[in-house]
Amino acid sequence: MRLTLRVWRQRDAGADGALSTYEIDGISPDMSFLEMLDTLNEELILSGGDPVAFDHDCREGICGACSLVINGTAHGPERTTTCQLHMRSFRDGDTIDIEPWRAAAFPVVKDLVVDRSAFDRIIQAGGYITAPTGAAPEAHATPVPKPDADFAFEHAECIGCGACVAACPNGSAMLFTSAKVNHLNVLPQGAPERGSRVLDMVVQMDEEGFGGCTLAGECATACPKGIPLFSITAMNREFLRAARKGR
Repeated sequence: MRLTLRVWRQRDAGADGALSTYEIDGISPDMSFLEMLDTLNEELILSGGDPVAFDHDCREGICGACSLVINGTAHGPERTTTCQLHMRSFRDGDTIDIEPWRAAAFPVVKDLVVDRSAFDRIIQAGGYITAPTGAAPEAHATPVPKPDADFAFEHAECIGCGACVAACPNGSAMLFTSAKVNHLNVLPQGAPERGSRVLDMVVQMDEEGFGGCTLAGECATACPKGIPLFSITAMNREFLRAARKGR
């Protein structure tokens, strides 16, 4: 495959950025999107150029590091992570635009890499449980009803990639925050912090500069793990309950 790549290049958050055009040939349809970028970087290095900076880690679709907007869509044309997107999703001769996440709370570090530590601070605000240390408890010591377990597992699938923020027209982090809140709040282990968790995490989310949620639904559509939109309404109910009770 021969492709034209228009890649966002930006030195840092304070510099102006622009799309740079590269022609690349010999791309196999079986390559992943990141392998294609590896090939581009090899060519840039051999020619004395500056390789394109992009995030990646496990390349197995489970860590959420590979954050790219491809042709205007978070993670590209398939509902998966960028590392699991393959070049067979494109056609020979295509022009592909590759950009970083666009959100005020995700400043650009370099090129396609953004700083998502705002997510870490939301987790630090309440994404934990208080539990005694020591030997692991028996697996059956704390019974959890099947519907609650299923609800918790569904929300635990969130990998914190930030596609929900990138896809949202308001740059909201509500889907991410709600997934983390709902995962813990429905379980008995999370009960001691149930009220403070949702209040503290929502406050931190707002302090980070994410936009407000208007339930546009683009976040759930872009989520590679299928976190449902009703996650946000479930968290809103938790928030109102905690606010009425004063934590």
